[in-house]
Order: sequence, then C-alpha cells, then structure tokens
Amino acid sequence: MGIKQLYQLINEHCPGAIKTGEIKTFFGRKVAIDASMSIYSFLIAVRSEGQQLMSDSGETTSHLMGMFYRTLRMVDNGIKPVFVFDGAPPKLKSGELAKRFQRKTEAHEAHEEAKETGTNEDVEKFSRRTVRVTREHNEECRKLLTLMGIPYLIAPTEAEAQCAVLARAGKVYAAASEDMDTLTFNSPILLRHLTFSEQRKEPIQEIHLDKVLEGLEMDRKTFIDLCILLGCDYVDPVKGIGPSTALKLIRDHGGLDGVVSAIKSGNKKYTLPDDWPYEDARLLFLEPDVLDAEDPACDVKWNAPDVEGLVHFLVTEKGFSEDRVRSGAARLQKNLKTAQQSRLEGFFKAVPKTEEEQKSLKRKNEAKLEEKKKKQKAAAKEKKESKTKPRGAG
Repeated sequence: MGIKQLYQLINEHCPGAIKTGEIKTFFGRKVAIDASMSIYSFLIAVRSEGQQLMSDSGETTSHLMGMFYRTLRMVDNGIKPVFVFDGAPPKLKSGELAKRFQRKTEAHEAHEEAKETGTNEDVEKFSRRTVRVTREHNEECRKLLTLMGIPYLIAPTEAEAQCAVLARAGKVYAAASEDMDTLTFNSPILLRHLTFSEQRKEPIQEIHLDKVLEGLEMDRKTFIDLCILLGCDYVDPVKGIGPSTALKLIRDHGGLDGVVSAIKSGNKKYTLPDDWPYEDARLLFLEPDVLDAEDPACDVKWNAPDVEGLVHFLVTEKGFSEDRVRSGAARLQKNLKTAQQSRLEGFFKAVPKTEEEQKSLKRKNEAKLEEKKKKQKAAAKEKKESKTKPRGAG
C-alpha cells in the first residue's frame, strides 16, 4: 500500500523534489528494484483480453512475460537493475495483510458473481482485485533473472527498506518502487514507473528525499511521523485525518507524540483506533530489519545470459516464442556489455584549479558583473530620459 496520498502532498508542497524524465536519461545507472511490487504490477497489467497470460498447460505467465520484457527494456536503455524480493513481513504488518486477504476474498466472490450476471468490464475489474503474488511467482521470477544474468537478493523483511540501504550506500543510484514508503525507509532517491510498459508513455518520476524534507521543513523523524499519520501498512488510519490535516497536526504539535497527546487529552474531533502502536511503526521505519550494505549478499554482479537455459525455461516449459526469446537474449548480451561503460561524469573528473587560476576566474567574474551593472545603469538612464522627453521633440 505504501503511504496514502504522500505523492500528492509532496507535489503540492515541494514540487521541486520531483523530476520527470524518459528512461534513456538513466543510462549507466544501477538501480535497486522492488521485485515484489513489480511482479504484482505485471500480474495486473500484462494481460490479453482482460485475462492473465497462460501457458498451454494453464499456468499463469504474466509475471514472467513482464519480468523478461520490462527488464530487457531497462537493459536496452543502459540501466543495470538489481531486483530485491520481500522476505518475511514484520509482525506489525499482519493486520494489513489480513485486510488485503479479506479484500481479495470479497473481490473473488464479486468476480464469480460478475461472471454470472455482470458486464465484461465488471469481470475484468474484479479479476484484477483478486491478484496476489505467490511463492511460485517469486521463485519463477528468480529463476528467470538468474538465467538472464540479472542479480537479485532477498531482503530479511521489506524489499523497499533493503533497496533504500543499497541506495544510501551508493551501491545503486536509486531505489525503484511504486510504494512511496521507500522514501520513509530513507532512500535518497525514489524512481517510480520505471518498470511500466513503453505503451503507457508514463514519464519516470524521480523524487529526492533531501528536497522533500527541505520543502516540508522537517527532519527525518518528523517526516516518518507524518507518513504514519497519513496511513501506512503498519497501523490503521485515523478516521477524518486526510493529508492536509495530517500535515497541519504534525506541524502544530511538532510530531506524532504531540498529536496523540492532544487527541487523548480532549480533542473530540478525532478518535485513535483502540490498538494504535505508532511508536512500533516509527521504529520499523527507523530501524528496519535489513542486510548491511557490506554484507556479501549485497555484492551483486551482472553476468552473461544463459541463452539455452532461457530457451528451455521460457519456450519449452512456458510456451514463449523462441525467436523472441533468442532475440531478447542477444540484446541482453550486447547491452549488458554496453552498460559496463560508466556515465560521462564518471570518466571526466574535475581537476582542482590552482590558487592563481581561482583568482583569475574571480577577477573575470567580477569584471563581467561590473560590465553588466554598467549596461543596466545606462539602460535605466536612457529609459528615464525618454520618459521626461517632451512628445514631438526630436
């Protein structure tokens, strides 16, 4: 789920924290990708006539189709992805997972009813709501990535938190996920829409945490408190508190402790849920269970694809087109070599200027500034004279 309406809040209060661009602008970048979120989006989006793609034996293949071709698109554009899979969810998340399961159960029942009585649109809508990522989906995607030569790792708990660790340590340029809580886990840069299909023509959003904190005038702890109050996976939302109210309450009371104290001491407008362990949620964001960036598992490497292995898995077992799989494997071989080239800024490092060069540059800049002031003064004088000059004189 991530953080409810955090993107809208950032876009409204610190739009300078968000940049948008095309995928090609990330050439030469290493990016840690939230695999579980990506697989979920593939299961929803990669479809034919509203239904998930299937092999001849009736197995779902939407996740593999999405993982293969969307990863190819990234590599084609010079990006070196590393996928990070969720481990076991934190105990605090069990309530949110139970609610998700209940929603999917209800959606499944509605889906069956829609098949009997509803329109095609109803059937497709409820079908998408029943989607969940299974252990088999994850295992098959990990097998595919290994055959493609693309590295992955399994986080102890939350994939977004592990992606953030890699980004903070400089192992990758950014963390990529649709979940905004990647910022709450302290990723310096979050990329969204990176694994979307080219046909959607969605620009990639690049969100910088330092500019978010600067724009909201908050330190990281206060930002975490804001995210909890907005609504996260670990605690229930507080009824009646939307994004604008959450921001105002956090600013007025200096953090969540003050907000909770104010509500408990007589603010009748809002009622906290009976069990609301916000301090535990805060600790999960501040100290998530993650692998240290120096752990050997985080020392990722990109390898040449196993072409025949890919053909056996995707073509023989899953019914993919052999021509397309071999073509994709050839692109992988070519482009992973190309991606070894660093971005230009990695090649050309600025050479420090000598003291004399710095003084010379300063004199030139001062001379330019003085010249600019003279021109502005002359222009202002000319404008003033033209105003005082009688009409018709000349």
